[in-house]
Amino acid sequence: MIEAVFRGEEPLTPDRFAWRQETAPPPLTPTLLCSDDESDFRTTLRMLDLGPTQVYSMRSPSLRSRHISTLLQYFTPETYCLSLSLRGAKQITQFGRQTTAGPREMVFYDSSHPFQGQITADGTGSFDGIVLQIPKAALPLPDGKLASLTSTRLPAHDGVGALFRRHLEELLRHASSYTAADATRLSAITVDLFTAVCAHHLDAAALPPETHQQVLQRRIHAFIQHNLGDPALGPETIAAAHQISARRLYQLFQDQGLTVASWIRRHRLERCRHDLADPALRPHPIHVIAARWGFASNAHFSRTFRAAYGISPADYRATCERAPVKS
Repeated sequence: MIEAVFRGEEPLTPDRFAWRQETAPPPLTPTLLCSDDESDFRTTLRMLDLGPTQVYSMRSPSLRSRHISTLLQYFTPETYCLSLSLRGAKQITQFGRQTTAGPREMVFYDSSHPFQGQITADGTGSFDGIVLQIPKAALPLPDGKLASLTSTRLPAHDGVGALFRRHLEELLRHASSYTAADATRLSAITVDLFTAVCAHHLDAAALPPETHQQVLQRRIHAFIQHNLGDPALGPETIAAAHQISARRLYQLFQDQGLTVASWIRRHRLERCRHDLADPALRPHPIHVIAARWGFASNAHFSRTFRAAYGISPADYRATCERAPVKS
């Protein structure tokens, strides 16, 4: 179990408000909380524990928080936090700097040092956000350089910031389906993308060569997944979209033991197989499903599907239709 949900749906009396902040899920940074309406403070916090890194989603009314020096003894230091606002705004004050991150913006801070925070609900009366906690030791960037990003607003509506935002949102959206074995891999991907965001706002040369390559691979994989339905998707369009040569693209996939075409084909087939087994899509003809995932020729799709799975698409769908429904 790597996901946990903490809810405060019942209103808290003033004497229990302090108790709630002390029982926040570990290892979330402990803070002193203050709300204008402590008697009706309702919050939901979901934690996705990926081992060295943790991702939290939070829904809460407006509140103020302080992480002061006396609380450092209750929390393992040497950890960075990145807060992403989805609805409402979050303000962080640290090292004499203050910044506010609105919707689709991030703010970076260091939990090893005191800071003050304030979240402001939008017109619905709620703040929605995501917080990432990541050990300093996991990052390949110098601590001195990263310090310049603390209490700094980082955009997440385009570019590498948007890629990272979507990654965090997808991580939490599918949290219940992960296994413990997934945690290490997901943590590594998260660290890579977080490093890319930081390097983008610093000096790109600070990234070690191997990290450049890992981040580029993640971006290319995400691009392919997003464009699987395009029949024109191929090495040339992928290379052009990432401003690299086709030779460099082939080299990246060769390092993974795959060709570009085989990676695309495998993921297209997986999407098709999933849709063929979906009872809700049974009215859709097989050629429509194939075309949806980039197979322009139904005959080619049938041959490719049989070669991969040892059964024709029609027979596979029929097998799925006859399979007993799990209760």
